[in-house]
Amino acid sequence: MRENEIVENSIQAEFKSAPIEKVIQLRDEQKNYFRKGETKSLDFRVKTLKRIKLYILENQNKISEALWKDLKKSYEEAYMTELSLVMAELDLHIKKLKTWARDEKRPTPLFLFPSRSKVILEPLGVSLIIAPWNYPFLLVMAPLIGSISAGNCSVIKPSPDAKFTALFVDQMIRDLFDEHYVSCILGGKELNEFILTLQWDHIFFTGSTRVGKIVMQSASKYLTPITLELGGKSPCVINKGANIEIAARRIAWGKTINAGQTCIAPDYILIHQSLKEEFVKHFKSCIQSMYGGSVGSSHFYPRIINKSSFDRLVSYLTDGRVIYGGQYSESDLFISPTLMDQIQVDARIMQDEIFGPLLPILSFEENEEALNEINKHDKPLAFYYFGPESGSVDFLNCISSGSACINETVLHFANSRLPFGGVSGSGFGKYHGKESFLAFSNKKSVLTTPVWIDLPFRYPPFKYFKWIKKLL
Repeated sequence: MRENEIVENSIQAEFKSAPIEKVIQLRDEQKNYFRKGETKSLDFRVKTLKRIKLYILENQNKISEALWKDLKKSYEEAYMTELSLVMAELDLHIKKLKTWARDEKRPTPLFLFPSRSKVILEPLGVSLIIAPWNYPFLLVMAPLIGSISAGNCSVIKPSPDAKFTALFVDQMIRDLFDEHYVSCILGGKELNEFILTLQWDHIFFTGSTRVGKIVMQSASKYLTPITLELGGKSPCVINKGANIEIAARRIAWGKTINAGQTCIAPDYILIHQSLKEEFVKHFKSCIQSMYGGSVGSSHFYPRIINKSSFDRLVSYLTDGRVIYGGQYSESDLFISPTLMDQIQVDARIMQDEIFGPLLPILSFEENEEALNEINKHDKPLAFYYFGPESGSVDFLNCISSGSACINETVLHFANSRLPFGGVSGSGFGKYHGKESFLAFSNKKSVLTTPVWIDLPFRYPPFKYFKWIKKLL
């Protein structure tokens, strides 16, 4: 233990905020390098992605160790929810990039004869990527892959709250790239505030809605295009006809990975009154099956990221009646999976995004009651429905959300071929797979007109105007 403490203290001492002058220098050097055009080569991009893949394969243990130190994620969970998803994203971009990057021919109307039309995809320039702490490797690497794939230079800013993973990412970037191409800057809130005063060609931010509004306001100064991946209160409806045992298991899993610190975790349950008692019984059984009789002793159950988040979550326990769980340990930053009912709809736990292992459970008799409750909140990042597929149609039609799952939770994120992102208050802009490539690209329209003929129709004095009218 003493040896581990020495190692951790040594690593912590290395976490120093980047000087402001250095950030400006990096941004300017990357702008100059981007103008040279080297990052636009498709072979250059593919080779870069392959180098990243090899580096990750060679350093899996170091990555999982960092995630354990930051969040107490087991290797198994770290691999399933971070490493494997990054590798899948890399594989898809390596395989498909040259196809995605092809010029796209578009039809040209007859009155523009003999012109030809096409759309070409060009990189935006220098991207700023601000990553969160909850999936500190995945959520910095996934957008970076998109930025590189599209041909950009990139400055990444990991979260200081997950300092061990941030330090690994910093070392990884130093090992792989010249800083005038891709660089990593470390720092806290003050550095975030400063970098947002600078002009970038694209900003990709993952985090809270509150900070997302600040990012958007800062970007508006330069009309900088942005992608905001936020969160919100993702509801989970359990309706008549649902397989309650499977629903309980999948919801318990989706809520407890990363101890509920997941932007698409089920935030609260709306369950048909007739199913509530059975669901609670199965939920308890599922937690015990996954984590044993003492959740706090399980190697597979992560911890809350810091004292501030811990205190916030514990304060919610007074917003209703705990019907399962409710145990916590400040010294270990542990909070058990917890079901709560008898919650007033205006309670804090029903207004804030929970971002932890607490799960309010509300009952309804008619579908309209559930729909009204969900639509009181901002549009969520995800919506979950358990029940016969036919019964989901009204909910999908009446609830706007960034994504949705029928009889499942969270796993839509794992499909790189599905666009991921929010809507309205839960963010905007999509990424994953081809959408990541497009998020960091500009669609440029190009019209090419030959000079072997120059038709006189368009020129004054419009002698052939009656023919022009027929063509237009």
